[in-house]
Amino acid sequence: MHKTHFELFGLPPLFAIDIVRLDQAYRHLQAEVHPDRFAAATDSERHQSLQWATHANEAYRTLKNPLTRARYLLQLHGVDTQEESNTAMPADFLMRQMEWREAIEDAVVVADVEALEALDRGLRSEARSLREELSLALDEQNDYAGASEIVRKLRFLDKVQAEIDQAIDALES
Repeated sequence: MHKTHFELFGLPPLFAIDIVRLDQAYRHLQAEVHPDRFAAATDSERHQSLQWATHANEAYRTLKNPLTRARYLLQLHGVDTQEESNTAMPADFLMRQMEWREAIEDAVVVADVEALEALDRGLRSEARSLREELSLALDEQNDYAGASEIVRKLRFLDKVQAEIDQAIDALES
């Protein structure tokens, strides 16, 4: 059971994976190792099927999400993204970060849900661009340091989007 998540689903170890193929491979594997299929099996076989099912679930969740997929690829290459310890970001990104947070605060003060939704759309667009950069860095350039920085930026965008979602929920309730 020491296959990489990519090997488990018969996929190349790339950031830009075929999500439809991942979904199909996952469903196929789940059918193969589902504990119900091992109801009449020995304890050992049932235990092993449960381990495989658990591994398949974890692998699927990891590869399905772009951020966790990128982290996993970097980990396979021996790279730690240092998301907790390395908070250094380029100055232009830090400036935009401050502008986003101020825009959230301003929209909340005047209860402007549309402004928050527009900001959310902008962040989603920014995240799409970063995922494209990440794909190039990981799949074509083997730029793992650059990819780590992009992962840190994407993690930050996820946090800001969560703040926007919370602000919208608070204003709408």
